[in-house]
Amino acid sequence: MSDGRLPVQRRWIRWVIGAVVTLLVLATGWVVIRGFSAASELQGVATSTSQLRTSIAEQNLARAELVAPRIAQHAASARDLTSDPIWRGFEFVPWVGQNFTAMREIAEIADSIATDAVTPLLGIAGDVDLAGLGVSGASIDYSPLAAAEEPLAAASATLAAAEIRAQQIDAGAALTPFADAVRDMRDVVTKTATAVGAIHGASVVLPTMLGGDTPRNYLVVMQDNAELRSSGGIVRSLTLLHAEGGKITIVQQASTRDFPGLESPLPLSESTIALFGDRPGVAVQDITSIPDFTEAGPILALRWQQRFGQSIDGVIAIDAVVAKYLTDATGEVSFGPFTADADSILPILLSEMYTSVTDPNQSNDVFVQAANAVLVASLSSTQPQKIIGALSASADEDRIRVWSAHPEEQRLLAASSLGGALPVDGERGANVGVLFNDATGGKMDFHTAAAISTAVGECRGERATQVQVTWTNDAPQDAAETLPESVTGGGGEIDPGDVRTLVAVYGPEGATLRSTDRDGDEAEDAQTTTLGTREIVQLDVLLAPGESTTITVSFAGTAERVTRVQHTPMIEEPETTTGDLDCS
Repeated sequence: MSDGRLPVQRRWIRWVIGAVVTLLVLATGWVVIRGFSAASELQGVATSTSQLRTSIAEQNLARAELVAPRIAQHAASARDLTSDPIWRGFEFVPWVGQNFTAMREIAEIADSIATDAVTPLLGIAGDVDLAGLGVSGASIDYSPLAAAEEPLAAASATLAAAEIRAQQIDAGAALTPFADAVRDMRDVVTKTATAVGAIHGASVVLPTMLGGDTPRNYLVVMQDNAELRSSGGIVRSLTLLHAEGGKITIVQQASTRDFPGLESPLPLSESTIALFGDRPGVAVQDITSIPDFTEAGPILALRWQQRFGQSIDGVIAIDAVVAKYLTDATGEVSFGPFTADADSILPILLSEMYTSVTDPNQSNDVFVQAANAVLVASLSSTQPQKIIGALSASADEDRIRVWSAHPEEQRLLAASSLGGALPVDGERGANVGVLFNDATGGKMDFHTAAAISTAVGECRGERATQVQVTWTNDAPQDAAETLPESVTGGGGEIDPGDVRTLVAVYGPEGATLRSTDRDGDEAEDAQTTTLGTREIVQLDVLLAPGESTTITVSFAGTAERVTRVQHTPMIEEPETTTGDLDCS
């Protein structure tokens, strides 16, 4: 007869199971709490790093010295929270283990950056006196940058290695908030690595580029984003700068009217001719259609030399949005009949000017005057830190491209984002690109918008990369009546208010084009060619006011991830997202 008690063996098994379950619950609670805490600490790293970059750029070293310890503290805490034996044990749990691995690795990267890059950078920040950047009659003292070259090189190398490691972490496999923390930190690492790399490059090339050894001549080209070209917009203004011993002066200005079209086009690459014909080799305003600035820069320099005779040591191309950032730093500027500040200069330059100044030649002259006014104000600014900040913000959005006629300088520039060269895929991941070139013959791109989405995965047993572009004409329905011919293009083959655009999409290096769809149907009129080592497809898109179209391009290849979408700089930055792969 039973006394109601379980046999000893069964009680033992039940006790063990209960203990294991209890331990698992406690361990799970432990790592979940620590995971949320680590995510919070990483957010603290991201916030403090942004504050540090701003403080150093503004030469606010007192603030920087307060911020830097916070970065180290947040990073160390994140690493401690994700490195105990229980956390490491969860890395081996099927399905969820990769979340814990991703968090641990990104925390280790953050701690490494704080220790090996932030501290050395703060140590040299006090030696780099940006307030010495006096221009307009004063010389730039570039000796502090030269003295900082060695520690900058070390910090840049640390950050470059950290960026490669961070990009190899599969954030897509992680769960929220782990995925958000990983993505945010990857973005911080990339931005910081880019910024420090650019400063290091400047410390190497700036002394000679500013005429420290021999005088230099630079051509500054301003582009009009209301008529898009691959690198920003149509060329509207050209300015010759002279640099000698650190002193910069404006020598001469010209407009595109000073450059008649050539009877025989200059030599162009096969890809440029395939995409745009020979126009970039004939018309100076179309040279910025060329996607690769290592090709466009020398052609711009040659056109100036042919027209005016001066030799050119380098070309700097900026777009109209840079004028907005610079005006925010300098205050109001006056040109033609206008006085503009940071809020009004873009609407004036890219839209209102054509209503007030209807003669195309006069409006072109006003644009040149605006470029001159912005340059003069920037070169005479008494707050160079703000000018540096404006240029930094512009460079972050790929709105500044620089080419040098001196091979060693060009080698460094081409390897940086400032060089405007075609991207190179590698350990950081794959790059894709979207180019917009206006074919309306007007200034209608003030009324356009773009959204870009990418997806990477596997379709039918092979790696696939998709790029989806949505292009919209936001012009008013009555554009034909309310907008002048200088904006709409004057009709002809295109109805006033319509926008005609060449939209080109290129995939990862070595990837093969598989399909091009437009609004769900195969795009039979798609034009395909190669751009360096990449396949590129281009569509001629015509949209009436209010219309929108979506182009989806699929590539087959070995890309594991897309780390960057290179796109034409526009007035408003396109919304760029990561989507789901559509294998249909």
